[in-house]
Amino acid sequence: MVEMSRIPFLPMPIEAAKRVAKPFYGISKKISKLFPVLGIQLERCEIKVDPNEYISVAMFASVFWFILTFASFFVIIQTTGITPNMGVVLMVSMFISFSSFLYIIMYPNLLVNKKVREIDKQILYALRHLQIQIKSGVTLFDSLVSVANANYGAVSEEFKKAIKKISTGTPEIESLEDLAVKNPSLYFRRVIWQITNSIRSGADLGQTLDAMVASLSNEEKIAIRKYGSQLNPFAMMYMMTAVIIPNLGITFMLIISSMTGLNISEQVFWFMLFAIGVFQFSFIGMIKNRRPAIDV
Repeated sequence: MVEMSRIPFLPMPIEAAKRVAKPFYGISKKISKLFPVLGIQLERCEIKVDPNEYISVAMFASVFWFILTFASFFVIIQTTGITPNMGVVLMVSMFISFSSFLYIIMYPNLLVNKKVREIDKQILYALRHLQIQIKSGVTLFDSLVSVANANYGAVSEEFKKAIKKISTGTPEIESLEDLAVKNPSLYFRRVIWQITNSIRSGADLGQTLDAMVASLSNEEKIAIRKYGSQLNPFAMMYMMTAVIIPNLGITFMLIISSMTGLNISEQVFWFMLFAIGVFQFSFIGMIKNRRPAIDV
């Protein structure tokens, strides 16, 4: 279970936030239709909160940060004696308030995406482990226990959930299917469904695992080749935007200023440096997000 107190912008633990946010519960019910998949996301990232309560908590956090930001500006104004533009102060406070609300609402989706990448990195290695166990004559339950006790990160944690249910008397197929339904990774769900279908039909589970390992290995190779083919145009775009255009732009500005007597202030160069820094930071993030979720 994810502790709500770990979510940025949330000023207090979940139980306290739920009590304080009760006045917003009526409004949250009305706007919950704007976030139809929030309940699924909360379940998949193991945040044990009702979607309406979660939205009300996000609204409370939004109001909290609006008041805190506005009050901070007011204290600064009183201590420094500066006469501010109240419209700007109000807009900044509203921007921070809206950003906190949006971040808390999107946080389950961020956790789900992170979980998917962690599972996809280890699923092939865990599947090979399971394949070896099954083909060696080990039972499915003991094979799942072996994978769960191995160091496969999120995949091992998922199998531990299934083992816990099976140990309490739930049938293997039912436990695995429930695990697949709640898991956000398409690869993981596909693996579990093929295992359960193989058990139901009485097919050789070892052969099923052989086919799944070969299929996943092939898909990872395709993903790596696709990623490699995208790097060349991205490298060209980076060279043009971060190196060539700024250098040529500065050169042309200096030539024009020397010929026309136009004065170029220092702030222009600082702005260009800031823009290049923002572009490089965004570019690195884009390349990182496009990288296949493969652990090598």
